[in-house]
This record gives sequence, C-alpha cells and structure tokens, in this order.
Amino acid sequence: MASSPPPFSCFICLLWLSMISLAIVSTNATPPRKPIDVPFSKNYVPTWAYDHIRYFNGGNEIQLVLDKSTGTGFQSKGSYLFGHFSMQIKLVPGDSAGTVTAFYLSSQNSEHDEIDFEFLGNRTGQPYIVQTNVFTGGKGDREQRHYLWFDPTKDYHSYSILWNMYQIVFFVDDVPIRMFKNSKELGVRYPFNQPMKLYSSLWNADDWATRGGLEKTDWSKAPFVASYRGFHIDGCEASVEAKFCATQGMRWWDQKDFQDLDGWQYRRLLWVHSKYTIYNYCTDRSRYPALPPECHKDRDI
Repeated sequence: MASSPPPFSCFICLLWLSMISLAIVSTNATPPRKPIDVPFSKNYVPTWAYDHIRYFNGGNEIQLVLDKSTGTGFQSKGSYLFGHFSMQIKLVPGDSAGTVTAFYLSSQNSEHDEIDFEFLGNRTGQPYIVQTNVFTGGKGDREQRHYLWFDPTKDYHSYSILWNMYQIVFFVDDVPIRMFKNSKELGVRYPFNQPMKLYSSLWNADDWATRGGLEKTDWSKAPFVASYRGFHIDGCEASVEAKFCATQGMRWWDQKDFQDLDGWQYRRLLWVHSKYTIYNYCTDRSRYPALPPECHKDRDI
C-alpha cells in the first residue's frame, strides 16, 4: 500500500532545512590566510626613480608618481618559490588613460616565469580594466581581461596571488577572478623551479594600454598617483640559484584545501567570468583555433 504524501507544511520544512544546508556549504570556503600588514621597507625596496615614491605613516603607505619625465617602481628584497602575495592598492583616479599600474611576480632569465596583475588606465567615466597573464618557460600570451564590480580608485582593495604546486589563483578581495591549474600532464609548463621576485610599477604605456593605444596619456592631468599599503608576503624564500623549495605538506598553502577551489569559490569565479570578463584567450578562436590545452582544466571558460 502506497504511503500518503507528507503534509505540505513538511515540504516547507524540508525545503527550509535544505536551504540552510546549502547556505552552510556555500559559506564554507577556505580563503587564503589573512594578509598581515607590514611597512614597505620590511619586504620591498625601490628599483628606479626613487624620488617618485612618496612615503606616509612611517612607511606603512606609499604612493607611486608618474609624470612626463618618468614613472617608478619597487621590488621585493627576496625571491620566492610558492606562497601567498597580497597588496592593497588604490588606483590612479580620474583620467588615467595610457597609464599602467602593475603588480606581478617574475623570474630573471630568458625563459622566465611570470604571474601578472596589470591595471589599465581609462578615460574619465570609463571602467578600469584588470589584465592578468601567466608566463611559463618564457611563453605568455595567456591574457584575460576583466572589469571590476567597484571603482578601484575610490578606496583600497586587496589584490593577491596564491601560487603552489597545484594552481595559481588571482584574487580580488578574496574573490577568485582567475585560476591557472598545473597541467604538466598535458605538456604545459608550470612555474615550479624558478624563484621569482615581486614587482610593482606605475608607467606610461599609451602605445597599447587604453583601447589598444588609441587613447593617449593626457599629460595635463599629471602627476598620476597610485597608492599602496599592506605589503604582505608569505612565501618560501629561496636564493636565485635554488631549483626547488621543498614546502610540500609543511606550509598552509600546500594543504588539500588550497589544491583546488571549493564550490563557493568556483561559483564566484563563474560569476566574475559571466558578468565582468571582456577577454579570455581560451575563447579567442581567431587567435587560437585549437583550444590551448591548459584551458581544458582551468574550468573558468
């Protein structure tokens, strides 16, 4: 004899319990460890145009200044293999067309590895573009471009890179906007044996940065100023001769929670890509008629 269906109110109860369960799962993401704010001089040194770097609050905040004579930049004191690297940046406000603010890791040889954030300036009223790229063994051409869901010139926001043996993830305020999985089994090189320094710079790139170089830098708006604070580095420091940093299983970023994104993070990644992506090399069939092999694993196309 078939049992009677439960009362309608029980369906509501079950639905309510299911929603609670989903909510618990959806908020169970494992974000990278919270960055520790430190003074600029703890982890970084200027690299060029020292007089175009301004220091505030005991070196806990700096500004990079770009004028018609020069831009400027800085680099980390150490070189690193794997870790979590974060910077709080307030980008150049107003008419910043032609300018680029960059935050990236890079090794130092011809077949270099590189992990890039580049913030491409805009004409007043147009949104900033965040370009990311990954170079492995000297090969790049893996650009993605996104708009942001906020005005990055109004306040500080966190831009961070998680890099381990399994994946590279670009985060904006703990929201993943891009991942690059280790696809060595597909014949794709992955950064694992070349120590990298961190760099940041503010410079003029009006030959390509804004609308492919159509929008030129308006020097009447100079000086252009980008502000920084945070200066967080939590990585495995290595000498430039080091081939490998044996941290597997010993550092928090090596643990299982950080070998892939979890469900909540994947949903946020897909949200970013559905609403804010304006270019993804993985979907550029005119440039890549065959899907690049790593795009099969990245799961963000």
